[in-house]
Amino acid sequence: MMEFLQILIFGLALGGVYALMASGLTLVFGVMKIINLAHPIFIIAGAYISYWLFKLFGLDPILSLPIAFVSMFCIGVALYKLVFQREAGNPKFIEMTVLLTFAIALSVDGFLGFLFSNTHRVTSPSYSTDAYIIGELFVPKGQFYAGTISIVLIMILWLFLRFSKIGYAIRATTQNRDAAQLLGVNVAYVSTITFGIGIALAGASGALISFIFSFFPAKHWEWIAILMSLIVLGGMGSLLGAVVGSILLAVIAAFVGDVFGPTWSTMTFFLSLFVILLVRPQGLFGEKIE
Repeated sequence: MMEFLQILIFGLALGGVYALMASGLTLVFGVMKIINLAHPIFIIAGAYISYWLFKLFGLDPILSLPIAFVSMFCIGVALYKLVFQREAGNPKFIEMTVLLTFAIALSVDGFLGFLFSNTHRVTSPSYSTDAYIIGELFVPKGQFYAGTISIVLIMILWLFLRFSKIGYAIRATTQNRDAAQLLGVNVAYVSTITFGIGIALAGASGALISFIFSFFPAKHWEWIAILMSLIVLGGMGSLLGAVVGSILLAVIAAFVGDVFGPTWSTMTFFLSLFVILLVRPQGLFGEKIE
C-alpha cells in the first residue's frame, strides 16, 4: 500500500508540471488552430533563463519564474506578429503552422546549441535534492513545489479566462472565430495576446523543470511527442482536457515505470497517443470530429 501511495505521489507531482507545459500549447491551438511544434523548445529556453539567473546571480528558479514568463511573453508576441499574423486568413493556415513551427523549433534549437552546446544542465537549489518525510513516505521537495506552483498558475489562467475582459474575448474566439469578429472582438489582438500567453506558460514551465529534469537544446524533440499525447488525450484546445490528460498519463507512466522500467514509462505517452488517435481522436473533452 505504501509503495502504491509513493508512486501515486510521484505521478501527481509530475502531472501538475506536465499540465502547465501542455496548457499553453492547447490554449494556442484552441484560439488560433496553431499546432505549435516549437512549444517544447521555448520550454527549454525558459529553463535556460532560470538556469543562468541562478548560476550568475544565485536567483532561486521559483523567483525567476516571473522573469521567464514575461521574457517569453514578449518573444511570443513578437513571433506571432512577425510570422503568423499575416497568414492567419490563409485557408491552409493550420497546415502551414506545422511547417512554420517546425522551422522555428529547428532554428531556436540550433541557436541555443550554438550558445550553450548540448551539455546536460540542471538548476540546483537546495530543495531540489531534499524531501519531506511523512511516515514511510517521502515527497521530493522539488517535484512538490513545481507541481503545486503549476496547479496554482493553471488556476490563475482559468480565472483569467473566466472573468477578465480579454478572457471573455479569448473564449469567444475559441468557440467561433468568425462570430466573435462579427460581434466586435479584435481577433488579431486576441490572437497576439493568446500566443504570447501560450509561450509565456512555456517559459514558466521551463523555470520549474529546470530543477527537476536535466535539459539541453535537443531535449525538445522528446518533449513534443509527450506534450502531443497529453493534449490529444484531453482534447485539442481544451484546458480542462490538458490538465486531466496530463495528470492521468503521468500517474499511469509512474506505475508503468515502476513495474516495467523507466524506458516503458516514456513509451506510455507514445503508445497512448497512438491508441487515442485510433479509438477516440477527439480526446476526452474535445469536440467530435465530423
